[in-house]
Amino acid sequence: MRHYIVTGMTCAACQARVEKAVGRLPGIKDVSVSLLTNTMGVEGDVSEADVIKAVEDAGYGARPKITADIRENDRPDAFANLAAEEEALKDYETPKLIKRLIWSVGFLLILMYLTMGHNMLGLYVPAFLVHNHLGLTLSQMLLAIIVMYINRAFFISGFRTLFHGSPNMDTLVALGSSVSFGWSLYVFYKMTVMITGGTPNTDLMEIYHSQLYFESAAMIPALITVGKTLESVSKGKTTDALKNLMKMAPKTATIERDGKEFLVDIKEVRAGDVFVVKPGESIPVDGTIVEGDTAVDESALTGESIPVDKSVGDSVSAATINHSGFFKAKATRVGEDTAFSRIIQMVSDAAATKAPIARIADKVSGVFVPAVIAVAAAVFVIWMIKDAGIVYALERAISVLVISCPCALGLATPVAIIVGNGMGAKNGILFKTGEALESTGKVQIVALDKTGTITEGKPEVTDIIPADGVTQEELVSTAYLMEVRSEHPLAKAVVNSVDDPPCPLHPVTNWKALPGNGISAEQNSQVLYAGSGKFIRTVCSMDPVTKQREKSLSKEGKTPLFFAREGKLLGIIAVADVIKEDSARAVKELKNMGIEVVMLTGDNAGTAQAIGKQAGVDNVIAGILPEGKESVIRDLQKYGKVAMVGDGINDSPALTRADIGIAIGAGTDIAVDAADVVLINSKLTDVSAAVRLSRKTLKNIYENLFWAFAYNIILIPMAAGLYHGIRMNPMWGAAAMSLSSFTVCMNALRLNLFKVHDATHDHKVRRPALAWDEINNINNTETEESTMTKTLKVEGMMCEHCEARVKKALEAVAGVESAVADHNANTAVVTLSADVADDVLKKAVEDQDYKVLGIE
Repeated sequence: MRHYIVTGMTCAACQARVEKAVGRLPGIKDVSVSLLTNTMGVEGDVSEADVIKAVEDAGYGARPKITADIRENDRPDAFANLAAEEEALKDYETPKLIKRLIWSVGFLLILMYLTMGHNMLGLYVPAFLVHNHLGLTLSQMLLAIIVMYINRAFFISGFRTLFHGSPNMDTLVALGSSVSFGWSLYVFYKMTVMITGGTPNTDLMEIYHSQLYFESAAMIPALITVGKTLESVSKGKTTDALKNLMKMAPKTATIERDGKEFLVDIKEVRAGDVFVVKPGESIPVDGTIVEGDTAVDESALTGESIPVDKSVGDSVSAATINHSGFFKAKATRVGEDTAFSRIIQMVSDAAATKAPIARIADKVSGVFVPAVIAVAAAVFVIWMIKDAGIVYALERAISVLVISCPCALGLATPVAIIVGNGMGAKNGILFKTGEALESTGKVQIVALDKTGTITEGKPEVTDIIPADGVTQEELVSTAYLMEVRSEHPLAKAVVNSVDDPPCPLHPVTNWKALPGNGISAEQNSQVLYAGSGKFIRTVCSMDPVTKQREKSLSKEGKTPLFFAREGKLLGIIAVADVIKEDSARAVKELKNMGIEVVMLTGDNAGTAQAIGKQAGVDNVIAGILPEGKESVIRDLQKYGKVAMVGDGINDSPALTRADIGIAIGAGTDIAVDAADVVLINSKLTDVSAAVRLSRKTLKNIYENLFWAFAYNIILIPMAAGLYHGIRMNPMWGAAAMSLSSFTVCMNALRLNLFKVHDATHDHKVRRPALAWDEINNINNTETEESTMTKTLKVEGMMCEHCEARVKKALEAVAGVESAVADHNANTAVVTLSADVADDVLKKAVEDQDYKVLGIE
């Protein structure tokens, strides 16, 4: 999508006119115009020149938004883009409006003093104006002309768009003020004719003077300028979150080359460069620490204020602050590829897109101004027919013109969307489009991937259970010495759990890996063993209590590792991919919102059910392939809107299929690209926070639209004189119009006070009734007619990583459609799309150092 700056738009009718003009061009797929940011996004096969010409032919101006330089590697310079983005958001309009307002109010006060102050309150005026109706009228006319000239932008824009056949809000202001001035000028001529004719009539002159509307002609544009100024200030505040993010963009970096440090422009940093960061400095690009330790304030990206400890091998991100410590890092992502630049782009793109609900207001705004002009003309004619007099009829028609406000309609949705997006960005929740922000709050079913989403995605030690007569220190020390040489993920989990590695008197020797069983070694002439329960039972006895404990741990989704010395059991260390600390809370919050929660995983049913129970997920679907996840999502969509939450490449089809795809920020780039919402913090509670923020934003939009429609529905009839006993002066109509848009903007700004993680005010919606028997059987029913299955008895699988290894090996065999391994049952079930020989399946598994005992 290409972006443009559009100039000359003043209201929602302008926005609709520009969209319509560009949308008619051949090759255009989509066009979205934002009145709030004065930007336009265009998607399609059309040249910039044609787009700009279409906008200019409609009576407005346009230019490309980003004119970034091209780097040597033909990639856009992200920081030039960032500068262009920041330039586009700068508020040039408010200072001009304030200056215009000051001059307008100055001359208007003088005019009001002469009209109302003298005539109504009897305030002092110079003697040469007392009883000098012609002089007083001439003074009013000159002052009105000055105020109208100061606010000439209304008249230039209003009449230009009227002549182009696309009247806007400025047209209403220009017509109302011009009609008031024209009528007053006509009355002034009648007064001069009477005086020059030599037959002045004091009473008649008083009547003529009371029919002057020069103060209205000046007051209308002046009061609209007041409203425009307030609106401009409040609109500027709605983009504060995006502007503050942009201000954090680093401008320079300290690069180390040949042992020397050089301060260079951020644009000169390349992937592979080593950069140096001192305490208090901003990290220039994404990288990996190669020297030093520090604590990094990542609040710019995640919203978390507590600094995160970093050491060699850890990644750091651009625009975060080095809180303490000196370090060197190797640049991995620069320019537009950094996490910070991607966040800026996502928030900016979201601001440039339209939420579906905005289309309602756009349709109304497109016909609103012509309809108001027609209504004003009809009001004038009706009152003339009713013989109310031309003065009254004009007053009613002018009031209708100036009180009508399409701006409030046009701003109702975009201001709330921009503030909502800004709030999300501050809390590490990125909505890629306005539609994503609107739709997230409407989801009825949330499907969660297990590994890396509900769980941490890496094994950790959960239980340490020494045998009778063995201390915990002895068990942990022996386990560390046994596992420290192993590359197995479970061994690494044991090693990483030891904070203070032991220094034994006697070293471990004769270390051997026993594929499919475990490890053996010697220490001080004693034989040590580590491995599964089945293996350990071959080298030492195991009492019933320990066997029962093994079963209990397995049911909980944990993998028990046994350790023995010289035929004596030392104890059990259980390892599992533990759930994240906020997973259970997140699931509970989603349920409290009336959302059905489903867990999808390729793991075996036993492990999946154990994890589901810990997280509080009642509906678990296990043993499914990536295509199976996508199929489940499609099936769930029969019951309501579905959000899919995942982090891996295998989740991408499901993320794309879902109504809303939510990617965990720490996940793969493919998953992030496939999603509609990105959670930078990788916290599951941010899913419920995203739903909560979406619902609040949508509620704010409804409030804004209600106000915008109610304002016009109530006040236009009042201005037309339909309410008995109420006669509205055009000046009060202008005042009401000037405040309507300001009110909408201020209401949207209330979103800045919203606490996205506060669940105390969550409300439930009706949960869909799901046919779980049908959903759980979806993978079977789709393939049972065209496929066959075989079950392999596999010895040596000890954990989920062993399962994944066997699964991958089997699925690499031609003709194998899917494989589900279960280390607890010691089985691997393969689904075949073609006949595959048993010895081929056996070889695939045994090549991975596991033993196949039989195939059924």
